[in-house]
Amino acid sequence: MKFADVILPLALPKNYTYSVPPEMEDAVQVGSRVAVQLGKQKKYTGIVKAVHGMAPLEYKTKPLLDVLDKDPVVYPNQILLWQWLASYYMCTEGEVLNAALPAHLKLSSETLLLFNDAFGDDFTGLDDSEYLIAEALHIRKELRIEEVQLILDKSDVYSVIKKLIEKNVLLVYEELKEVYKEKKENYVQLHEHYAAEEQLAGLFNELGKAPKQMELLLAYLHLLKTQGSVLQSELLKKSGASAAQLKGLVDKNVVWIEKRTVDRVPGGGKSDAQVDFVLSPAQEKALAELHHCFESKQVTLLHGVTSSGKTQLYMKLIEEHVNSGKQVLYLLPEIALTAQIIRRLQKHFGKKIGIYHSRFSNNERVEIWNKVKTGELQIVLGARSSLLLPFRDLGLIILDEEHDASFKQQDPAPRYHARDSAIYYAGLFGAKVLLGSATPALESYFNAQQGKYGLVELTERFGGVAMPAIEIIDLKKEQAEKTMQENFTPQLRNAIGVSLADSKQVILFQNRRGYAPFLMCTTCGWIPNCKNCDVSLTYHRNQDKLQCHYCGTRYPYVHTCAACGSSNTLIPKNFGTEKIEDDLIQVFPKARIARMDMDAVRNKDSHNKMIQLLEQQGIDILVGTQMVVKGLDFDNVNLIGILSADSLLSFPDFRVNERAFQLMEQVAGRAGRRDGQGKVIIQASNTRHPILHFVTTHDYKGMYASEIAERQRFGYPPFYRLLKITLKHKQQQVVEQAAHILSNWLRPHIGANLVGPAAPLVGRVRTYYLQEMLIKLPRDTKVIAQTKQLLREHFTKLQAEKQYRSVLIVPDVDPV
Repeated sequence: MKFADVILPLALPKNYTYSVPPEMEDAVQVGSRVAVQLGKQKKYTGIVKAVHGMAPLEYKTKPLLDVLDKDPVVYPNQILLWQWLASYYMCTEGEVLNAALPAHLKLSSETLLLFNDAFGDDFTGLDDSEYLIAEALHIRKELRIEEVQLILDKSDVYSVIKKLIEKNVLLVYEELKEVYKEKKENYVQLHEHYAAEEQLAGLFNELGKAPKQMELLLAYLHLLKTQGSVLQSELLKKSGASAAQLKGLVDKNVVWIEKRTVDRVPGGGKSDAQVDFVLSPAQEKALAELHHCFESKQVTLLHGVTSSGKTQLYMKLIEEHVNSGKQVLYLLPEIALTAQIIRRLQKHFGKKIGIYHSRFSNNERVEIWNKVKTGELQIVLGARSSLLLPFRDLGLIILDEEHDASFKQQDPAPRYHARDSAIYYAGLFGAKVLLGSATPALESYFNAQQGKYGLVELTERFGGVAMPAIEIIDLKKEQAEKTMQENFTPQLRNAIGVSLADSKQVILFQNRRGYAPFLMCTTCGWIPNCKNCDVSLTYHRNQDKLQCHYCGTRYPYVHTCAACGSSNTLIPKNFGTEKIEDDLIQVFPKARIARMDMDAVRNKDSHNKMIQLLEQQGIDILVGTQMVVKGLDFDNVNLIGILSADSLLSFPDFRVNERAFQLMEQVAGRAGRRDGQGKVIIQASNTRHPILHFVTTHDYKGMYASEIAERQRFGYPPFYRLLKITLKHKQQQVVEQAAHILSNWLRPHIGANLVGPAAPLVGRVRTYYLQEMLIKLPRDTKVIAQTKQLLREHFTKLQAEKQYRSVLIVPDVDPV
């Protein structure tokens, strides 16, 4: 008898083992999807992790219900990655599966309600709600829960269903439904009879009295010649004809309609891989050093200043691996970056490259998944989730802007870091990892300095372009002298004016979206806060709403102070990107101004359209948050303005100086990338902050030396590993008690390396009160593993107590 260990899409501590019916033994493979039953009625789709001959001793196995795939949907290396992610990041393999598999590859267990014919058609004993459902079931014979909700016009229908079950009116049937559907399109085909020129000429004569059908035929022949195939929708659009007129040609047996399966994400460009640009001498030297490093190191860090041509080196390495038959994963921290880089890569790699990120539909994700699995896509460009795709033969992983915190998943689990996970995943294939950045993470640069990683440095910009000149403006002085206009110093206003006069473009950076971070009553100082979170509400003037940026709840604008009752005394305080955009319209009324933040670019294609507009010089001034910082390349931008450096330097976190340097250096790097030296103006109140000195001199190594000494002194990464524990509950007293008990259990084992518990800066989010603890762990694999096991045991112990059963415990390994 064979048994299969199955990973279910649930947060279960262990995987269930199921017996394999004899008729399924040949079909069950590691990585295949199987349908299984859990409990009395629920059915799930799981992934087979292992097939063996050992029956579990603790429980009697249930049989597999079905094998859903002829070929596995994941490879063994993926399952090994899932196992490592679950172990290292303290979650379950089911949670990893949920994150990895596209939704349409996970069958949905939908409750199907069937009419019980034995009940008959006498519904006199039913109330109004029961009658409506019984009548609908009697007519249609089956309904789904969502259909019952529509009939009753309410979401809470389970009590009604329960009564109907008790009265034997209906039966419940659990059904697994395959959600993914291939996309079908109608293509128009000319009948073979008219393939010969003589027959076609005769057809033209025949259609002389039907001008619309003649136009349809001419449009068809043009599209056939230019495109090779003719889509029905394109033919009707080009010819201006109606579907009825096309049907006339079908009825005359001139053309016929064929329904074909098409790709939702078609490839583009040529099918061969050829990089035809010439590297500079500095790039040639760096490429040779990369090859040398990869001979002895699995991981190499490419530290190249902004606009040094790192992307061209990536493309040379991609070309080498693709031509040797390997797959390449090119990871970027933001979806916004994929739009610009994909156009550059498609010029050289065409149909071999695809994009993968969260903005794609579920059907599109399934198709990309399958293309990667079969090897049809050799290059994948994407955000961190693309690491979970089923690569067949991975040869190289590139992490561009490797320092970026967006590579770390926050919620939900698995809370993995794409950089560290990529290194493990590459090791399973014997693949290489290239980390690239102008401002590497301190941990990465430390590993390179220690010899764990290879290190290659590019210290000059491509084409000999000078690094941008940086000027620090004292906000306190300008405000005292009352020279400010809106939020712009005279120096910044004048510089913007000069750039516009020279037909150059400007980027202004402010790391807050919305119009104002908060409103405040001028009479008593009251500030409107979110009802669900302990945080002030951001004012969005375009929508005339107040919004919580933690839970997303929106509130109407407040005209009356809730504390003192004063009317019209609430004024916006501080400023976000919306306010900057409004101010620019007042100061530079003739300029074409656009905004790039999470509010302005919500749609799948909106990033791409905005970037293309800037590239085509359809925008004079772009205002943005971090979206404008990360790796974007624009020829005509010569001025960058950082409107409030103090907000970057005042966050209470041990990484604040590193992050502020990275943000300012990266945004400065958008200036003067082609011709002439760019300029950066930084407005700051604390002009003597040491980080501003490092930014003005572009001195990464100076910043690194300063920060690494502080990290070693106070026991922070890279000298120690961090593990953050967050406890959540809707009652403040309960979560505080639970955190206190847990810390008392842990302290004898961990000692002074346990910090907390304490409420974080924002102590309540989405109605849950929070308590946090931080554990500092020495870089010892054995100690780290023992500590994680200790934590798992104590988490279970705490939640075994009735009063703390509902406390949520969230472990976050290597928080950023």
